[in-house]
Amino acid sequence: MFYVYVLKSEVDKKLYIGYTDDLKRRISEYNQGKTKSIKHRMPFELIYYEAYKNKTDARKREIELKNNSYQKEQLLKKIGNSLN
Repeated sequence: MFYVYVLKSEVDKKLYIGYTDDLKRRISEYNQGKTKSIKHRMPFELIYYEAYKNKTDARKREIELKNNSYQKEQLLKKIGNSLN
């Protein structure tokens, strides 16, 4: 399985969208500071994820959420209560 996920930084409350084939491992890596580009924003909380059978679909969805403001807006409406 492949996962598209949304993390929320507990420091600045900003969201991070990504994809992986091992969700537990990836979140652990973020919270251990192994991702230099967002290390300063840790710790992170998983607020949403979607599961896909193949990497291509997961990657397409990740790009869609990162680049398509309408799709991102729809997702944020869906998970609105998790953002507070």
